Amino acid sequence: MTLPLTATTNNAAAEVAQTKKHIPNATTTATTTTSTNTSKDVTRRMICGGLAGMIAKTATNPLERIKMLSQTGEAVGSKKGAKSSILGLYKSIVEREGILGLWGGNGVNLLRVFPAKAVVFSSNDFYRKFLSPFANKENNSNNATSAAGGAKLSGPWSFLAGGMAGMTATVVTYPLDFARGRIAGKLANEQGKKVYGGIFKTIAVTVKDEGMLALYKGVTPTMLGAMPYVGIQFGTVGLLENMFPIDNNSNDNSSALSPATRKMMFGGTGGVMAGLITYPNDTIRRLLQLQGSRGTTHEYKGYFDCLFSTIKTQGIRRLYAGLTINLIRMAPNTAVQFGSYE
Repeated sequence: MTLPLTATTNNAAAEVAQTKKHIPNATTTATTTTSTNTSKDVTRRMICGGLAGMIAKTATNPLERIKMLSQTGEAVGSKKGAKSSILGLYKSIVEREGILGLWGGNGVNLLRVFPAKAVVFSSNDFYRKFLSPFANKENNSNNATSAAGGAKLSGPWSFLAGGMAGMTATVVTYPLDFARGRIAGKLANEQGKKVYGGIFKTIAVTVKDEGMLALYKGVTPTMLGAMPYVGIQFGTVGLLENMFPIDNNSNDNSSALSPATRKMMFGGTGGVMAGLITYPNDTIRRLLQLQGSRGTTHEYKGYFDCLFSTIKTQGIRRLYAGLTINLIRMAPNTAVQFGSYE
């Protein structure tokens, strides 16, 4: 016996409806998956950024220590003028603190740099994606991504995103940077005794001698320098990526550089540019961090007082003390950071 066509159609429709009840909503599933992937991606970028910073800072800490002592002028060599010499500072550190003195402050630096670099890299990606709709209205590259992840932006927009990321990291981690400045910015005396020996001791001594607000000495130049410094780094990388894009349509990739190598080269260039342009501000930052510390007699009323007093008494060249060693340090330091992150 053959069923009527209408009855057959109704049965089929009922079966389809029953089946749909057991199928998850595709839109809901896709949204949940996207949210989970975004969360994992942010976590991955924070970990990668932090580890990249730790590797770079440890590798270049001896150069950083010499640079900081040049800026603060706290080291006194065995001979007149030795404190302004890279070799003289190296000898002073080794004589008074041993070879491990070259890594003085590295422990607190690692404690500081992991959250700082993690915040910088992850927030930079966030700001790049946030700024992408505004930066790319004139073209169809909203969905394009750079080799570093995040939205593809032109140089000025990369500068802005990087600068905002730098300021975000500064706000979060400044007290740790302050403690590191005092530990690495002072050399042990001739008997090998250090004024500040560790992060907790440094913070405790500072609060006891100068009060809680002393932990934020130098925060003004730090904030002023954070945006241009990190902005120039990421802006230069973004500019170079746009100038020398990867040709995905080319069949001959034998001579092409790997993404990590490209990132190291671009990052190293960005680091040198950032260090050169913002160095005077960094010197003022270190001087303000040390004022009021044990063994330091200089006192300043603020940022501009420190700037003008330094220029008046020691000349404008004083603002560039340690610049050479800093440029030598910045290229491998930033290259390792970007290369490791990639």
